[in-house]
Amino acid sequence: MNIITCPSCGKKFEIEEALKQQIKDQILAQERVKYEQELSQVREKLKKTEESELIVRKLKNQLEEEKRSLELTIQRRVDEESNKIRQSTTAEVLESQKLRLKELEKKNEDLRKSLDEAQRKATQTSQQLQGEVLELDLEETLKLSFPQDIIEPIGKGILGADIRQVVRSPRGIVCGTILWESKRTKAWSDGWLDKLKQDLRTDKANLPAIVSETLPAEIKNGLGLIDGVWVSAPKLVLPLAMLLRKALLDVARQKVVDKHSQTKAEQIYCYITSHEFSQQVEAMIEAYLEMKQQINKERTAFEKSWKQRESQVNRLLSGVAGIYGSMQGIAGPALPPIRQLELESGED
Repeated sequence: MNIITCPSCGKKFEIEEALKQQIKDQILAQERVKYEQELSQVREKLKKTEESELIVRKLKNQLEEEKRSLELTIQRRVDEESNKIRQSTTAEVLESQKLRLKELEKKNEDLRKSLDEAQRKATQTSQQLQGEVLELDLEETLKLSFPQDIIEPIGKGILGADIRQVVRSPRGIVCGTILWESKRTKAWSDGWLDKLKQDLRTDKANLPAIVSETLPAEIKNGLGLIDGVWVSAPKLVLPLAMLLRKALLDVARQKVVDKHSQTKAEQIYCYITSHEFSQQVEAMIEAYLEMKQQINKERTAFEKSWKQRESQVNRLLSGVAGIYGSMQGIAGPALPPIRQLELESGED
């Protein structure tokens, strides 16, 4: 038997036992390491298993989510297909009714156009009738108010104006022309002004006037002058006509005066045909008669003086009568008669 002594404690052991214990310790150590390794492996496997389970759970959730998404996608596709089917069916129905709908629309459009045209013609006819009534009323008013004037309607298509008023003086002398145009519309048009002025030049008239129920914004009181054209409401036609006539009569009278005052001879003619001249001649004749009476009273006492004065008076009377006779030969009936000269002539 082999015995060894422990250097530490001095205890004695058999070598075999010591080797066995050492081997045993080594085996235990190895087993412990192995066990720890296996435990570590188990733990690792457990960890992996847990991770795997988590992955599995995640996969399961993902699969369920994908399943729901797939079901939703399928349902959507089903709905889309159903919609397509419905749309296709609707489109087919609409297509089948398309021509019919177009036919109805065409008929409705034609009917609407016919109604619009009929309404337009009716409105136009009504406006024409209203305009003709206004024109006739204007013509009648002018004729009744100014019987000495020439009031005549203007034919359609000749001018844009409706009535021509030729203004005449009390002696029948033409003094000018007024062109009247009547309007009875809902809206005012500035184009009427230029058209009437063009008609004025074509007709060689003097004054343009528009009678309209609808007036431009510039006309506040129913009567006014716009761009050389008189514009009036129907109720103010007569005052406007009176003013325009007076203007034409005044201008014509002034022209006569101006014409007669161009030369000395014409000035003399205007003077001797005036009442002023005849009044002056009458005053001279009256003075002559008074002087002759005075001479008769003083004739006995103042024969010589009478002879001289009589000679002077006779020369004066002869001169006046000669002047008057010459003027009467020039002026004729236009020269007013002088009563005293006619009586004196009758006595002679």
